Order: sequence, then C-alpha cells, then structure tokens
Amino acid sequence: MKHLNGLAHIALYTNDLQASLAFYERLGGRLTDRAESKKPSGTNLLAMVQMPGFYLEIIEPHDGTTLLPENGVFPHIAIEVDDIGAALTDIRAAGITSFRTTEPMNMPLFGGIRNIFFTGPSGELIELLQHTSNPSL
Repeated sequence: MKHLNGLAHIALYTNDLQASLAFYERLGGRLTDRAESKKPSGTNLLAMVQMPGFYLEIIEPHDGTTLLPENGVFPHIAIEVDDIGAALTDIRAAGITSFRTTEPMNMPLFGGIRNIFFTGPSGELIELLQHTSNPSL
C-alpha cells in the first residue's frame, strides 16, 4: 500500500524507565529523545531509543496501566507514513474501519507527530505515524 514507509517504532511498557534505558543502551541502543504524555489519570514518561535497524518507544505508565507479563508489555507497533491523510484514505478504502478516533491527533511528542490508532483482527494495536517537524525519528 502506498504512503506506508516502514516500521517507525515498537512500543514497550516498563515499570522502570531508567533500568530499561540502561538495558537497551547495553544492547547498543542510543537514547534519542524523551517526552511526557499527559493523560487524565496521570503522566506517562516516554523515551525513544534507536536500536540497530529500528526504534523502541519505552513507556513508563503513570495512567493506571497495569503491567502484567500475561497481558503483554508491547502495547503497539507504529508504521511510518509520508501522508497520514492519504494513508487513511487508502486504508479505509481497503475496508479497515477499526479506528479508535475518527481523525488523526496532533501531538508535540518527539518533535511533533500526527497519529491515529486502529486494531488488527486479533486486537493488536497499530499506530499510523507521520512526523511533522522531525522526520529523522
């Protein structure tokens, strides 16, 4: 499908952001950015780590999210797009309707992004992501 550029990042929940950063840095990762995502029930701490060939978005939730191995610690995968509006048109034309919101959100995270989430057939969460001012992430 056109407008999809490849894997943007894999999100990972952690109970200890600093311990996870140290672990992935020992594996060759490099911290590229930090951010906070304010939610009604708390502020999640975020870190973007460049690994060889992909990025990890490490999330320390403070919004009431319970981290249990049986629930999974990888909350979503993100697909980089070059034009989120055009990508949405194509995806909707392909019959996919499982979007969590009707329109993309603009967020100041990691230099500025536009994103929208939808689910796959097994409930997997997929993020379409377009960088608005920092395309290198």
